[in-house]
Amino acid sequence: MKDRFDLEADCEPQVFGLGIKELWDIDPDKHEPGRVIHTQGWPLSESDTWGGGFLYHQANGQVALGFVTALDYANPYVFPFEEFQRWKHHPAIREVLEGGKRVAYGARAINEGGWQSVPKLAFPGGALIGCSAGFVNVPRIKGTHTAMKSGMLAAENIATAIAAGREKDALEDYDAAVRSSWIADELQKVKNAQPLVAKFGEGLGTALAGIDMWLRTLKIRLPFTLGHHKDAESLNRADLYKPIAYPKPDGVLSFDRLTSVSFSGTNHEEDQPCHLKVADMELQLESELGVYAGPSTRYCPAGVYEWLVEEGAEPKYVINAQNCVHCKTCDIKDPNGNITWLTPEGGGGPMYPNM
Repeated sequence: MKDRFDLEADCEPQVFGLGIKELWDIDPDKHEPGRVIHTQGWPLSESDTWGGGFLYHQANGQVALGFVTALDYANPYVFPFEEFQRWKHHPAIREVLEGGKRVAYGARAINEGGWQSVPKLAFPGGALIGCSAGFVNVPRIKGTHTAMKSGMLAAENIATAIAAGREKDALEDYDAAVRSSWIADELQKVKNAQPLVAKFGEGLGTALAGIDMWLRTLKIRLPFTLGHHKDAESLNRADLYKPIAYPKPDGVLSFDRLTSVSFSGTNHEEDQPCHLKVADMELQLESELGVYAGPSTRYCPAGVYEWLVEEGAEPKYVINAQNCVHCKTCDIKDPNGNITWLTPEGGGGPMYPNM
């Protein structure tokens, strides 16, 4: 819909982070209801990438933990799933998880563009609501509240339109209502946080982002809004980097991807059409593999993509679509925009209990 109605004509490109999440049942003696751990930096800082993790003690003796990798990373050898596995071995995280048992796994791309990336919200016959519009408050690591408020505003304007006998036109009043609501006030205060960290790095960027947010909170509005570049455009050639040697999983705190996918409840009918479309397979071979060393085999948190190389034969691109958890990272991070995620036939995908 965004392309069809040119909804992003007057906003910055949306940018994303890949969030990978697990649920664990932990030792009851270690469970502290309400305890929250947030982290930033390691291990991504070792590859000049940025992101962070979270661990929340929640009900029923469980913790929810996850790790977000900003998808504007430049090094094509960065492996977000493996960075998450490394993160779990940090003493502060390991201490909580040891003696526990993983019970669920999942992943999704998270809108991180902020207020300047919010597109036009209304089009004939429909509207963008919640995460589809990009209402995440990135530095506060939350977005459910803004998503719910946008749904409320949409419902009010839909009810008004129905009462007036309107149909198939655009809910222009909904777009205006969002932009005059507390959603706009909240997101405008933090709009420069993500691009400042992306531009200046974890240390200086975080400090500048904090200054900018506090000044805006104090109603000292700095007269600028920073922009974004699409995440796919940030990837550099593989020959500029060395491959990263990640440790093997220990099967206790860290795991392999395919085992992890089995904890997501993912299921697709095996004979259904592939919902992941590669527009130009030659381009994928020449560029995605030849120039960038096959980053899709690493950025996918479900092991969907493989390059099979047999002696004397041209490398073959294999798409294991049945593993897909619908995070849509491939549609975002492919350096040539050559992969398109489509809704799968039959509604297959992950089953996320309590995630």
